[in-house]
Amino acid sequence: MSDFDRNYASPFGRAAGRVDAAAVDAGLRAYMLRIYNYMTIGLAITGAAALGVYMAAVTGDVSAAAIGAKGLPFSVSGGQYLTEFGVIMFASPLKWVFILAPLVMVFAISFGINRLKPATAQMLFWAFAALMGISLSSIFLVYTHTSIVRVFFITAASFGALSLYGYTTKRDLTGMGSFLMMGLFGIILASLVNLFVASTMLQFIVSVVGVLVFAGLTAWDTQRLKNDYIYGYASQGGDVAERAAITGALSLYLNFINLFTLLLQLLGQRD
Repeated sequence: MSDFDRNYASPFGRAAGRVDAAAVDAGLRAYMLRIYNYMTIGLAITGAAALGVYMAAVTGDVSAAAIGAKGLPFSVSGGQYLTEFGVIMFASPLKWVFILAPLVMVFAISFGINRLKPATAQMLFWAFAALMGISLSSIFLVYTHTSIVRVFFITAASFGALSLYGYTTKRDLTGMGSFLMMGLFGIILASLVNLFVASTMLQFIVSVVGVLVFAGLTAWDTQRLKNDYIYGYASQGGDVAERAAITGALSLYLNFINLFTLLLQLLGQRD
């Protein structure tokens, strides 16, 4: 780690510096690996939840379909029909509970993390990932399964490259943070406006800008997590570092999910 000053006055000091730096390097690798493992498990839970809800919500058997007010089955694309469960999840006011629940969970984890035991924080993260999967299950009704898989792998490759850059670059990315946050707030505001104007062009612009913003956030967050460990958690360890790993996984997870959904809007093939 070039961030550490190894120019000690005596050979013993230099040796101690090398040992300390090596210990921090090993701790940093373990810390980042823990973050990536948590994130990966979270993504797996999200994918399983999304697919599970979708499979329970649709059927190809018209006799098993839910019947609407006009006596006709709830039809969706591809010759599929909504089941009673599908109507509850996708065609009732209850769907807003599952859409908004992940947002509540994010705030609960982010603002309450320091008061939680690591095991509790971890369970909340898994619960959040499952809720996110439920809220994302509707993508299977909109896009072809092939295009969803294709965009997922594009996202995974892009995320991996961006995170690797953030981890290995010698360039200080700190200054990017304020611009990226401004871009993020701009995206949120534009998305809210587009709920009312329903502009295809505005949606396209939001998606393109959003991809750029979350690409930048992926690299920025990775470097931030690395520096947080070097200058803070390396000397603390224990529950503090474990909670930090969970919030770090949450940050990278959100970057991945947002990058995926935005790329899906741009590259996904509608069913």
